[in-house]
Amino acid sequence: MIHHLRAAGVSVVVDSRGTGVPALLHWGRDLGDLDPADLEALAASAVPAVPPSSIDQALRLSLVPALADGWTGRPAIALDGVDGAPRHVATTREGDVVTAVSRWADAVIATRIELTPQGVVLAGHTIRNEGEEPIAVTAAAVVLPIPDRAREVLDFSGRWSRERQPQRVQPGDGVWLREIRHGRGGHDDAFLMAAGAPGFGFGTGEVWATHVAWSGDTGQWYERTDLGPAVLGAGERLGVVRIAPGDEHATPTVVATWSDSGLDGLSDRLHPWIRSWSTIHSPRPLTLNTWEAVYFDHSLERLEPLVARAAEVGVERFVLDDGWFRGRTDDRRALGDWVVDAERWPDGLTPLIERVNAAGMRFGLWVEPEMVSLDSDLARQHPDWLLTSPAAPTWRFQHVLDLARREVSDHLFARLDALLAEYPIAYLKWDHNRDLLVDDSRRQVIALYRLIDRLRAAHPGVEIESCASGGGRIDLEILRRVDRVWASDTNDPLERQRIQRWTGIVIPPEYLGSHVGDARAHTTGRVANLGFRLATALFGHAGIESDLTAVSPDDRAALATWSAVYRERRGLLHSGRVVRMDAADPAVLIHGVVAPDRRSALFSYAVLEATDAALPAPLRLAGLEPAVRYRVSVVDVGAPALSVQDTPPPWLKAGVTLPGAVLQQVGLPMPLLAPGNALVIAVDEVRAAG
Repeated sequence: MIHHLRAAGVSVVVDSRGTGVPALLHWGRDLGDLDPADLEALAASAVPAVPPSSIDQALRLSLVPALADGWTGRPAIALDGVDGAPRHVATTREGDVVTAVSRWADAVIATRIELTPQGVVLAGHTIRNEGEEPIAVTAAAVVLPIPDRAREVLDFSGRWSRERQPQRVQPGDGVWLREIRHGRGGHDDAFLMAAGAPGFGFGTGEVWATHVAWSGDTGQWYERTDLGPAVLGAGERLGVVRIAPGDEHATPTVVATWSDSGLDGLSDRLHPWIRSWSTIHSPRPLTLNTWEAVYFDHSLERLEPLVARAAEVGVERFVLDDGWFRGRTDDRRALGDWVVDAERWPDGLTPLIERVNAAGMRFGLWVEPEMVSLDSDLARQHPDWLLTSPAAPTWRFQHVLDLARREVSDHLFARLDALLAEYPIAYLKWDHNRDLLVDDSRRQVIALYRLIDRLRAAHPGVEIESCASGGGRIDLEILRRVDRVWASDTNDPLERQRIQRWTGIVIPPEYLGSHVGDARAHTTGRVANLGFRLATALFGHAGIESDLTAVSPDDRAALATWSAVYRERRGLLHSGRVVRMDAADPAVLIHGVVAPDRRSALFSYAVLEATDAALPAPLRLAGLEPAVRYRVSVVDVGAPALSVQDTPPPWLKAGVTLPGAVLQQVGLPMPLLAPGNALVIAVDEVRAAG
């Protein structure tokens, strides 16, 4: 039988006829309403020629491609010591989910292909051992064919405080492979692998992309040879997984997306799909985090003035970062001892929390449950709980706890549960500040998921942020368990503009924690004006990371104005369609959020460095309704952008009203912003009188 899945302009065609493992005949643009005869003709016409010096039958790329079938590329599934090729057993369809079952020696492989209402493909395998001896699995991934016209590849690399840096290549024959060996995604995580027609951008071009929903080691690849179709492969990076008789191994879900409107088209599918299962059910509170304000300098006397200043500027959640627990005076000790420090907090955290709550804010707390310092009571009592030897290299002066040991997981749950039971903590900033440095991270990742799931079940009202020394653990499986991600440890807006731009292809803005830091960034030493910092932090889950007791009255007033804009506009910012414009000048970054009904929008126009012309190109606003008339105006975020010009474009002062078609096709002249400045521009429908 041939199965045709259709949703949101996407078609997926799976051919399950015959004894061979089913094959994916098409993934991409909707093919329309095909009747059974059309599908049979499609399958028949898709059979390729047989070239000289090759297998003497047409090559068929199945859902589980194997050497014995003539596929010489990287395999989807590899079983150590098992010869032959898998054979089809049965295929079933329930709604928009096709499950193909095949047998390979004693291994029974169930391959699941789902097409969501948003046009997102979810794929994965479950391998069950029905024999009497263990089965060794050395690869378990998803391999998807893509058209030959998809010749250019985009993925990501980076480092601490500079995550999600794009890299584009046009590979020749062979494999372009990105493997992650951190035990978490890592700052250089490939994150998303997109293959498309050369020159694809944010708003143009056809693109196919994969993302591995997994918080451990992954592999993603693009492969093209003269011997078969081009493919995208994705999955968990495995060492060897041994499946005992009667047991099974389930792969992480591969999230695959097609777009005919560039990278924004991927977001147009991913963001609504994520929002369909999101844990977020309330407006994202403006957050103050104390890390760059006080570091380890904790006391009620030190923090009381900060609480008061935070309330004055409109903060809604106050998060106490590292340094609150017993003996934690620097980053070289006490991790694992999750008990409130009696010396700095003789009455516990209650006095601080009471002041935070009395000021109208909710209270949050930083934790790093997966880690331990050698200089800690926990490590001294249980050195056997470490994931690696105490003599192994430390990373940020800490080790990792072996969460897969039940006694370790139970201990951590008990400590966190006790904190949440004793104090009205509304939010945990859950950090993870080092790589695991082990070859197999699977047990650790599964144990992490179980711990978070257990904690959320016991405390369903507590929100959790995923932080991993910044953006080192952001993926679509951890996202199912958290309400926020920390995209980077840098609050430097020059770095943040790009980090948020690229992370936001996959992650909706309501998840992206983005803070206003000090004028001089703690991570780069670069100085940025307040207007640029405010404009950058607005487009995410906004917050502040600064000692407000040391900020001037004028700057506090600016923060109050900005926080009011955030509260007024967050309904739009956190529900709308994200658009990013492809500016010819690489110094200019333009992005925005357009309301679902396209009646309002908010845009950012940022200049990061010296521009390539004296007069910038007009700003053309994407995503608007052509026939609707809009009022366009500059938003006062509390501090101005610096311009270097004799006279600004006249429309900036009083705004302008124009149809959406004009704003999209002609655009508006822009001021000559100095490098390191940004404007926030509001676009609102002008409704007819009466």
